[in-house]
Amino acid sequence: MWGGRFAAGPSAVMREINASIPFDKALWRQDIAASLAHVAMLGDQNILAKEDVAAITNGLRQIEQEYAATGVPEDWSLEDIHMTVESRLAELIGPVAGRLHTARSRNDQVATDFRLWVREATDRALAGIATLQRALIAQADEHAASVMPGFTHLQTAQPVTLGHHLLAYHEMLRRDASRFADARARADECPLGAAALAGTGFPIDRQATARALGFTGPMRNSIDAVSDRDFALDYLAAASQCALHLSRLAEEFVLWASQPFGFVRLPDQLSTGSSIMPQKRNPDAAELVRGHAGRITGCLVGLAMTMKGLPLAYSKDMQDDKPPVFEAAGLLDLCLAAMSGMVANTTFVTERMREAAEFGYATATDLADWLVREADVPFREAHHITGTAVKRAEALGVGLADLPLDELRAIDGRIDERVYAVLSVEASVAARRSYGGTAPAEVRARVAEAREELNR
Repeated sequence: MWGGRFAAGPSAVMREINASIPFDKALWRQDIAASLAHVAMLGDQNILAKEDVAAITNGLRQIEQEYAATGVPEDWSLEDIHMTVESRLAELIGPVAGRLHTARSRNDQVATDFRLWVREATDRALAGIATLQRALIAQADEHAASVMPGFTHLQTAQPVTLGHHLLAYHEMLRRDASRFADARARADECPLGAAALAGTGFPIDRQATARALGFTGPMRNSIDAVSDRDFALDYLAAASQCALHLSRLAEEFVLWASQPFGFVRLPDQLSTGSSIMPQKRNPDAAELVRGHAGRITGCLVGLAMTMKGLPLAYSKDMQDDKPPVFEAAGLLDLCLAAMSGMVANTTFVTERMREAAEFGYATATDLADWLVREADVPFREAHHITGTAVKRAEALGVGLADLPLDELRAIDGRIDERVYAVLSVEASVAARRSYGGTAPAEVRARVAEAREELNR
């Protein structure tokens, strides 16, 4: 491949460090698609004879069928997927195979193949996010009025509804989807035709190859076309943020499945047992999703460090761009599928959730708000009065709703029997009717909006 420039072939060490075929064989479909688009354009521009175009096209189609049936062979002396395809093409059709590389370089070839692969990975991520969103919306609709404790600092704060809590993750995923969509839009330019870095003297039609491969157009600078890996970093950044959200959701399921919480019963398909403790039911899928978030973020950091000091245009360091993206994409697809199954098939123990919502004096803010609203007490004073009431309830071992009226009036004489209408957890959530609040009616309205948005 290197022609007459070198007197000797590469050493075994050089061959091993240089070969990328063990991982970039994953690009075989994209490499063949880009080659088909390229050779068709060469024919249309009369750069190649029609019979050569036909021979190359037929040969590429045969290779496509072979690889689909038996996989890609690994010959490290051929270095990468591009030379592997070209070598097999030469075996099939002879020296005319060498004409395929007219007006292109492996630099623009790999940049094109990799963009096509990342674009497909982005589409898979968007589909996986939508599936998880639908699962969250379905459970939120079913549990729009199911009361649970809302937490800050993992301490009981105020009652909320389970539907409201689940829709918080839907909102995170909406932002994740927008990040992937933005990344896809920025990646929607075709490097093919940039050649090594300076373009080519052949009269190629870069618009034609871009259209054939589904891009909106060609990249506008040939140096940028072969040296850019922003599209890969954009994908990894979006994947990392999405993985962080999945990790937070997974952590909730790990906590909720533990006996002290008892909020959920996880599906058998996404749980495991213990080798020694027969009673155990471990949330391993959720724990692995939580763990995979670190690996995905590590992939982003790894590629960023690879790219941070590279001068223009192409450097061999960039061969290391694909393993982190391939790893992160595989992990993200798996995490999205696991969490979709978990959300859709988990049984929520709503009676236990409601019982827990009673703990920790979760309706204290409702008492303070009642004093502001009904007794015209400044909020800071109402806050102090409520704190005193909580302290007295703790001393008596009762909840706020069970604190006798004479005890409340002893704390502040402006309190009357009407206060009990706001001290239940159901009354508390029903009162949060502000837009985006936890009231069941608000949750159902947001569910309807979310469904309509996904359907669009």
